[in-house]
Amino acid sequence: MGGAWAVARNLAKATALFAVGCAAAGALGWALGGYRLVLLFGAAAVLFGAAVYWYGDRFVLGMLGARELTVAEGPGLHSSVERLAARAGVPKPKLQLLPDGHPRAFVAGRGPGGATLAVSRGLVAALPPAELEGVIAHELAHVRSRDVLVQTVAVVLATTIVELSRIGGYLQRALLFVLGPIASAIVHLLLSPRRELAADRAAAWLCESPHGLADALIRLEQVVELVDFSANPATEPLYPVNPFVEEGLAGLFVTHPSVAERVRRLRELDPEWRERLRAA
Repeated sequence: MGGAWAVARNLAKATALFAVGCAAAGALGWALGGYRLVLLFGAAAVLFGAAVYWYGDRFVLGMLGARELTVAEGPGLHSSVERLAARAGVPKPKLQLLPDGHPRAFVAGRGPGGATLAVSRGLVAALPPAELEGVIAHELAHVRSRDVLVQTVAVVLATTIVELSRIGGYLQRALLFVLGPIASAIVHLLLSPRRELAADRAAAWLCESPHGLADALIRLEQVVELVDFSANPATEPLYPVNPFVEEGLAGLFVTHPSVAERVRRLRELDPEWRERLRAA
C-alpha cells in the first residue's frame, strides 16, 4: 500500500508547486520593478511556501474548529489509531476532535511524523467500530503515501483564494466568479481521484477486510443527503466522501470518485462475500 511511486509523485508535486510559485513571484517582481523586486517577491514566496509547509495543518484545523482529543476523552479511539498506524508503518498522528455532529474525518499536515487526524463527534457516534476503523485506515493511508501533504497545500491555497473574494465588498460575487475557477483549477491540478481509490485499497489491507470501509462510505453518503453541511467548499478534498451538495461553487471542487464506484471496487477485493453472507 502507498508505494514508493505514490510517495515520490506527491513529493514531486509539492516541490514543483513551490518552484513554480517562486518563479511566478520572481517574474512578477521583474515586470514591476527589476531585480530589486525580484528579490523581494521571491523572498516573500519562499516565506509563504515555508509557512504553508510548516503551519498549513494548523490553518486547516483552526478554520474547521478542531481541538485536541485527549486519551482520557477517547481511549478506544486512540488505541485504534495507534494500532492501525503501527500496521501502516507510520507514527501515530496527533488526534483532534471536531465538535459538531456531521460525521466526517480528515488528516492534515506534512506526512508521517507531522500529521494530525481530526474526527467529528458525529462520526464517532454514527459508525460502528469496524466502519470507524475503515475510515481511520483510509486517512492513515493518505498519511503514508504523502497525499496528506499535497491535500493540505491544495486546500490552504484554494481556501485562501476563495476567501480573497471577500475583499470585493459589493463585488464579492463577481470576484468569486473569477477566483473560484482559479482555486478549483489548482485543486484539480494537484489532486487526482485515483488517490482516493488507492487509499481505499490500502485501508482494506490495513483492516484485513474491505467491508468496514465500504459500509462506512454508504452510510456517510446517506448522511450527506439528509444533513446540510456548511464550510468553505475548497475543503472538499479533505473528507472521506464529499459532504457538499454538488452544485454552484461546491461543484467546482469535487475530487472524489462516486461512492458507488468506490464501494464496487472495495467489494471486488473480496469476491466471495455474497456467498458467505448467504451462508450466514
